[in-house]
Amino acid sequence: MTEIIETDAGTARITWHEAKKARLVLAVGHGAGGGIEARDLQALAQALPAHGVSVALVEQPWRVAGKKMAPAPKTLDLGWRGLWPALARSGVPVVAGGRSAGARVACRTATELGAAAVLALSFPLHPPGRPEKSRADELLGSGVPTLVVQGGNDPFGKPAEFPEGTFDLVEVPYGDHGFAVPKRAPLDQDEAVKIITDATAKWLTSLG
Repeated sequence: MTEIIETDAGTARITWHEAKKARLVLAVGHGAGGGIEARDLQALAQALPAHGVSVALVEQPWRVAGKKMAPAPKTLDLGWRGLWPALARSGVPVVAGGRSAGARVACRTATELGAAAVLALSFPLHPPGRPEKSRADELLGSGVPTLVVQGGNDPFGKPAEFPEGTFDLVEVPYGDHGFAVPKRAPLDQDEAVKIITDATAKWLTSLG
């Protein structure tokens, strides 16, 4: 089911993959360079409803409008805030999530919006080659239980670069920022994606 939502940042869209008896909603936003067709978002949408988790794939207004470039972070946050009532209306807890820029949005707004937890896929800890430009404060400031799923070769921050914190971190070995693994890797692409879905399902179950 696809739902159109008007926000102060423009028209947004939610594509629902609903569980029969949902105990949680996982809302996930896309990154600045792509949409909800990303392999990790699609895999979660297919896998999690069987675990009692409805998945809401969120498209920000700039993406719905067909623009190529994401707007400033405050505009992304504005769009996310405008979507939240539709995400929360079922009355079950909502886990805020996203990949890359979408993960930053989820972290920045989690406490304000009352998110139960945050799922950060490919969190962009710093721009490639610029480790001094750290965004760790956004991740550490989420204020709720947080799971980071990070590719082992992500140029935006390898797992070993992440600071100590109260978040959980799962590594997808050899994965890049899109969780693609090279052909020479000892695991194939399906196995890499299964690490993401299995880890997320296990973590969501642990939330109660």
